[in-house]
Amino acid sequence: MRHLVILGIAGLACFAVARADAQNADSLRTGRRPLFTREREIALARSAAPPSVSDSATIWVLGDSSYKVAVHGSNGNVCFVGRDWIDTVTPECFDAEGAATVLQMERMHVELLHRGQSESQAQQAIAEALSDGRLRPPRRPALCYMMSPDQWLIDGQRQVGGHWHPHLMVYYPYLTDADVGLGAAGSPNAMMLLPGTPWSSFLVVVSQYTHAASNPGAP
Repeated sequence: MRHLVILGIAGLACFAVARADAQNADSLRTGRRPLFTREREIALARSAAPPSVSDSATIWVLGDSSYKVAVHGSNGNVCFVGRDWIDTVTPECFDAEGAATVLQMERMHVELLHRGQSESQAQQAIAEALSDGRLRPPRRPALCYMMSPDQWLIDGQRQVGGHWHPHLMVYYPYLTDADVGLGAAGSPNAMMLLPGTPWSSFLVVVSQYTHAASNPGAP
């Protein structure tokens, strides 16, 4: 269950690594996250997506024990800053289906770790919530924007860290590599994560967005 849930979380899935040993991970996952000011976290959350997506989105901000809605949006999109490891910063912005499914699972995961629960305890709680229907996987394609220049991501072995490429995550239940035409060699700009499962997602690097962000005057 841990492999399914954690690698399905957008902030970690971009590296699609094997799961880390839970006991060793607890010291790096469990515990209070450094808190941003409300204004800073709202800005970080909005930076996950273009203004046309995030300007009118609902924004969740992490507090002493849980996330709270800081801004009530009007377009159905929801943005927040994921913190799956104590030192990760993963601004994410979801469409309505992603907000009802993937974001809820990610938010629960961070809150449990933030309150001091171990990784195994958090995964057990998530498994129970999935089993009793409090959490669910997407029922249709769900979109997550991860385009922030301020994202700081790491892999499950803590061997990769930094500002990874702006990208989109398309959560599409039971999607496979063959469905999107990816061969055995894959692609440097696209990859499938957890193919053929309820949490299948298709990651697409948005290189043009990188260019526009780094050179605002470019055509």
